[in-house]
Amino acid sequence: MLLDADNRPWGRWEEYLNEPGYRVKRIVVNPGSRLSLQKHEHRKEHWVVVRGTGIFTRNEEEIRVSEGDTCFIDVGDVHRIQNDGDDYLVFIETQMGLCIEDDIIRLEDDYGRAE
Repeated sequence: MLLDADNRPWGRWEEYLNEPGYRVKRIVVNPGSRLSLQKHEHRKEHWVVVRGTGIFTRNEEEIRVSEGDTCFIDVGDVHRIQNDGDDYLVFIETQMGLCIEDDIIRLEDDYGRAE
């Protein structure tokens, strides 16, 4: 059951679970778009790519990802994902820790939202 959702300039997120200590979202990234370069102070994340292709950035490394690949993000890791394909990039995000929407520190952003 969908709990919450929001359209963003890069695509959309949908929240399906929000329990103490963890949260599960479906993230859809439009072709040619990317999320902000960001980090979190209170949570870690595990992403599973379920559709499309892209480039996952974690700290100093860039990793090509496609369906079935997983991405682990520890507290404080600088990260983003970019859809460089012609179709939607979809991944399932599991957050663990203190899972509040305010725990995003944007370092770079294509849409003027960086701090």
